[in-house]
Amino acid sequence: MMLDLLLTNPVVRSVANSTMGTLARRRVRKLDAMNVPAVQEQTLLSLVRKAAPTKFGRDHHFDRINNVTDYQSAVPVRTYEDFWTQYWKDVYPKLEGATWPDHIPYYALSSGTTSGATKYIPVSREMLASNRKAGLTTDALYRAGCPKTKVLNGKFFFLGGNTDMKRESNGSLYGDLSAIAAIEVSPMIRAYTFPPMELAGIADWEVKSWKLAEAGAKLPITAISGVPSWMQMLFDRVKQVTGKASIRDVWPNMQLVIHGGTKFDAFRDAFRRELGPDCQFIEVYPCSEGFIATEDPRHKMLRVVPDHGLFYEFIPTSELEDGKLKTDRPVRHTLATLETNQEYAVALTTCAGLFSYMLGDTVSFERKDPPLLRFTGRTKFFLSAFGEHLISEEVDKAVAAAGQATGSYAPLSHVGPVFSTTPNVPGHHRYLVEFSGAVPDLGKFAEALDATLIKLNEDYEAHRKNDLSMLKPEIIPVKPGGFLKWMIAHGKRPPQHKLPQMDNGGELTKSIHQWLKDNGELA
Repeated sequence: MMLDLLLTNPVVRSVANSTMGTLARRRVRKLDAMNVPAVQEQTLLSLVRKAAPTKFGRDHHFDRINNVTDYQSAVPVRTYEDFWTQYWKDVYPKLEGATWPDHIPYYALSSGTTSGATKYIPVSREMLASNRKAGLTTDALYRAGCPKTKVLNGKFFFLGGNTDMKRESNGSLYGDLSAIAAIEVSPMIRAYTFPPMELAGIADWEVKSWKLAEAGAKLPITAISGVPSWMQMLFDRVKQVTGKASIRDVWPNMQLVIHGGTKFDAFRDAFRRELGPDCQFIEVYPCSEGFIATEDPRHKMLRVVPDHGLFYEFIPTSELEDGKLKTDRPVRHTLATLETNQEYAVALTTCAGLFSYMLGDTVSFERKDPPLLRFTGRTKFFLSAFGEHLISEEVDKAVAAAGQATGSYAPLSHVGPVFSTTPNVPGHHRYLVEFSGAVPDLGKFAEALDATLIKLNEDYEAHRKNDLSMLKPEIIPVKPGGFLKWMIAHGKRPPQHKLPQMDNGGELTKSIHQWLKDNGELA
C-alpha cells in the first residue's frame, strides 16, 4: 500500500514519465543504428550454444554449428505437433534437457488455431525477460513518435484473459499467456496498471466484463491494451454503466490504445469516434511462442524486434499447400535475405526451446531496413474452395470497405464456402457478419465487398467474371453479441480466444450458421 501511494504521487509520476522518455530515446537510437543481420546471427548462435547439451542439441549436432547456413542445414522446420511427439510428450511437464536446458516455470495455453488442439507452449525465464524487453521496446517506439505523452499520469488498462493458473506435478504453472504476464508484473509497474488480480482472476467473462467496466469507469485510465473486439465490448459495458455517450467522456485523458490479435481495419473508425482525434493506436504482434513485432509510429507499420532472444526465418508461401510444407527442405529466408512484397510463413527459434518452429502466421515485408512487416493471416486461414486464393488480409480490407460504403460498422465476421447442389450452378461465399448498430442494405454491402475483392485479387476476379465459377457473396447478419454466445457455448473463452475468421472447407461455416439460426442469433 505504501509503495502504491508513493508511485502514484504526482511528482513521482512526473519523474517516471521523464525517466521513461530518456530510456526510450536511448532504446530507439540503438534500434535505428543496429546491424540487424549481425544481431540475428549472434542471437541464433547464442541460442544454439545454450541448447547444445539438450537432447535436441545433441540430435542436431549443435556443437558443430557456426553460422546460419550450418544451422539451416542441420535443423529442419517443425510444427508444434512435431515437437510434441518427438521431444516433449514423453517427458512433459519436465522439459528441461529436452529442447531447453533449464526448468520451464510456465506453459502458455494456446488455442491451436491451425491444428484445433490445445498447445502447451514452454515459457522459460529467458522468454519472460524477452517479453519484458519487447514491451519496453513498444513503449520506446511509442514515445519516440509521441514524445509529449504522459501515460503514467493515469492507469494502464490491460484487458487480458483469465488469470487462473493450474500447477503441474513438477511445480510448473500453466494457463493463459495473459495470466503469466499478470503474475510476472513488477510491483513498480503494478501501481500504474488495472485491473487488480482479484478482478483479473474472474473466469466468467460476462461477470468479469461488467465488474471491469464498473471499477474501471471510476479510474483515470490513460491507456488500454487488448484484442479490438473485446475492447469494443468493454467500451459498450462502460457506456452502459456510466450513461455516457462515448468513452472519451468517461476517460478524457485516454492517450493510447495498444491492439493486437486481429486486424484493426474494421475497428479503426469506431475507436476514433469513441476516443477522439488525439488518442494513438499502436499495433503489436505478440504470440504465445514469442513477441514478434511492434508498431513504429514513425513508419506506421509493425517493426521486428531483432535483439530479444528470437531468431526469425521466413518461408515463401509458395512452399506451402493447404497450410503444410510441400517438402521437408523448403526455402528459408532470414532478415538478411528476405524480399519485400512477398508473402512468407514465419518460423521461430526462441529462448524457450523452439527451433525453426512453424508459427502458423503469414507476413509480408514493406521494408528491410528497418524490417517493417504486415501481418497477412494464418497458414490455415485462407479461402480457395473455388480456386480464388483469398487470404485474411484481403477479406479484412473488403469487409471494412463494404462497411464504409454502406455507412455501417462490422467488427466481427466469418466467411466460408457454400457448395452448390444444383448442376451447372456455381457455389458462393457465405459471410456471417455481426453489425454494431443498424443492419445496412445487404445487397449494397455484398456489392462493395465483392468489388473490393475483385480489385485486390486476380484469381478472385477470374472466378467471379460472369459468375463463371463463383456467384456473388451472400451476407447473413448476426445479432450483436451472437458470435460471443457461440464462442462461449463452444468453450472459447474471451478475451484470449478469437472468432475463426475463415473456413476453407465450409463445414465450420455451416455449423456456426446453423447454431446462430437455432439459437435466434441471426438478425
